Amino acid sequence: MGRTDVVCMGAAIVDIPLQPVTREIFEVDSNPVEQIAMVIGGDAINEATIVRRLGHSVSLVAMVGDDAAGSHVLTHCDAEGIDRTFVKVKKDIDTSINVGLVTPDGERTFVTNRNGSLWRTTTADLDCAPFAGARLLSFASIFNNPLVDGTALVTIFRRARACGLTIAADMIYPRLGETLENVREALGYLDFFFPNRDEAAWLTGCEQLDDIADALLACGVKNVVIKNGAKGCFVKNVVRSFTVDAIHGVHAIDTIGAGDNFVAGFLTAVLDGRSLEGCAQFANAAGSLSVRAIGATGGVQNRAQVERERARAYR
Repeated sequence: MGRTDVVCMGAAIVDIPLQPVTREIFEVDSNPVEQIAMVIGGDAINEATIVRRLGHSVSLVAMVGDDAAGSHVLTHCDAEGIDRTFVKVKKDIDTSINVGLVTPDGERTFVTNRNGSLWRTTTADLDCAPFAGARLLSFASIFNNPLVDGTALVTIFRRARACGLTIAADMIYPRLGETLENVREALGYLDFFFPNRDEAAWLTGCEQLDDIADALLACGVKNVVIKNGAKGCFVKNVVRSFTVDAIHGVHAIDTIGAGDNFVAGFLTAVLDGRSLEGCAQFANAAGSLSVRAIGATGGVQNRAQVERERARAYR
């Protein structure tokens, strides 16, 4: 295998977004929506898709089942030019399918299968072989695969560091009651950490952005990048901190995968050698495009599109 720019490790599943859905859905016998479709989902494959569209080579490391949903994931990789050599296919596993309930203003919640691949992925399913020759590892979401705990993360991140990779990670709320102490050592390997504000506040027990970032920097994270929704993002390291405002005038119809698009945009800009401010602007532009389309990968199509959005917003 040739040199890969980015290794995206984590979840590769199928999403079925239902939009728009309100609480009244339970009060009627039939609730028509505009579209029901099976689309690609999962943090790692979402990031991989957008990074690839933005011009960098990507290897996906994930586990799927030997079923129709798993075939959908593999077909998507082939269509998008994502290296799927390290996607493990297991016959005794169902590929996870998430049903996303999306409100008219674009907010969402998921109904997920506790027995699917998302919940049953272990360290043994995550191949570190593509680290050799790669430039960057993105562990798409800490806590998303419950069986990949803090100890497993340390093992993965040590191998990535030994190969000289830049290491980044996002997170979700813990599924099994994990706390900051469970991942403190693992966080110390991160060059970039991308929690959203609510997740980071929960994890650290702090409320103010500066305090949240300081708590994470104290764990050894080099650059804390807090996604702050309509307020943009907040970036802090041991040298400085700053906020980059969100792009205004955006009508969000679906926020599924917006954070993954943000991370993919930021990491693309890191690989391009942009300043931290430039990375944040490019990431905000990718996230802005994402929320205007249904599904996690329906918005961002190419680099020129994101560059235009960035230039329009940050003259």
